[in-house]
Amino acid sequence: MYALIDCNSFFCAVEKVFHPGLSGKPVCVLSSNDGCVVALTPEAKALGIRRGDPVFKVKDIVERNDVRVFSGNMRLYAAMSRRIVQILRKSVAHVENYSIDESFCCLDGYERLYDLAEFMRGIARKIALYTDIPVSVGIAPTKTLAKAGSLFAKRHAGYQGVCMIDTEEKRRKALSMLPLSDIWGVGRRTREKLNLYGVPTPLALADKSASWVKSHLQKNGYCTWLELNGVPCIDTSEVVRNQSICTSHSFARNVEDLASLKASVASFAFSCANKLRAQQAVASSVTVFLCSNRFRDDQEQYENADTAFFITPTSDSLEITASALRMLERMYKPGIQYKKTGVVLGRISPSDSVQQDLFDSIPNRPQRMALMKAIDALNCRYGPKTVSLVVEDNQKRDWHVKSEFRSPDYLTNINEILTVKI
Repeated sequence: MYALIDCNSFFCAVEKVFHPGLSGKPVCVLSSNDGCVVALTPEAKALGIRRGDPVFKVKDIVERNDVRVFSGNMRLYAAMSRRIVQILRKSVAHVENYSIDESFCCLDGYERLYDLAEFMRGIARKIALYTDIPVSVGIAPTKTLAKAGSLFAKRHAGYQGVCMIDTEEKRRKALSMLPLSDIWGVGRRTREKLNLYGVPTPLALADKSASWVKSHLQKNGYCTWLELNGVPCIDTSEVVRNQSICTSHSFARNVEDLASLKASVASFAFSCANKLRAQQAVASSVTVFLCSNRFRDDQEQYENADTAFFITPTSDSLEITASALRMLERMYKPGIQYKKTGVVLGRISPSDSVQQDLFDSIPNRPQRMALMKAIDALNCRYGPKTVSLVVEDNQKRDWHVKSEFRSPDYLTNINEILTVKI
């Protein structure tokens, strides 16, 4: 059996932990640059606000209903996520941290010692006690069914935070009540195809024959079909390794000079390389893109992108950044008011399967990787950007995001630690 622990409205819940008095009130968290709504509480949804809404479109609703708005602070959310995972790992032997607000727990063998539903309710209460973050738990023979169970636990108070799908009757009832859009692994195109074939619900999909699924869906669809029928086959440890890594954002104000664009691209490339090393992988390509503000008809429009390939796959920040900056210099067009840049690493593979090149232009790769590990260790210990590239010019604010409503880093920055006045 698997249990999925899903934090309810996680970003908003973290903000409410550090801002007393927001219980039961509408709260929204905004994207980078305060552009659109990325997370919201049920109270905010009831007002008509939806995830993805641009801020300027819901400004009247926010002001009229006193909706509390926060700029996204991923450093704070990640720190709280780590605390929740630590609690889980002290309670369950095998835990997979799937995303910032979701974790899978393998409960095989625990049924001989505990009532699984009550066992997980106890863990949920412990998380609430230690962090004040509410969670919903789904328990089922497969991870896909466990995610479906967590939705019922979140939406119906009668489950007391935990929904267990442990019988055939419960499985069929759950799949008949959920839309296809709620099923993990069923995307928009797959839903459109299934609707075209007259498969309106997850139960209808589960009842299809194996031969039908193999002939009409791809491998991922077949795996989902197996999971819906209680056969575990999805390894989330494989999902963790991204097929590509992208870092980009819109600027707080338009940028025209090349130096500021270089600072942004260098920062993004350095961040991408850091994420690449964190998942013990290497990339064979790097793409850089830039564009002007397409909403400004009064300004000259321009966008461009370029890709470079590495003969030897790499996760070296210096090599990746140097290649990205060379492409930026070729694409840069003076006189344009730029609004956004970004860096994408592609063709990602495990770092332990790299084919070496006899004529490698970088002869000291082992020493360079040792340097990268030392930089990562320093930044992990003393905070991000403690060690950075000179070209990043972290004092230059033109290209940085706008975060007017950002909460301090209460859990990771000693200078912003929460203080209580008595």
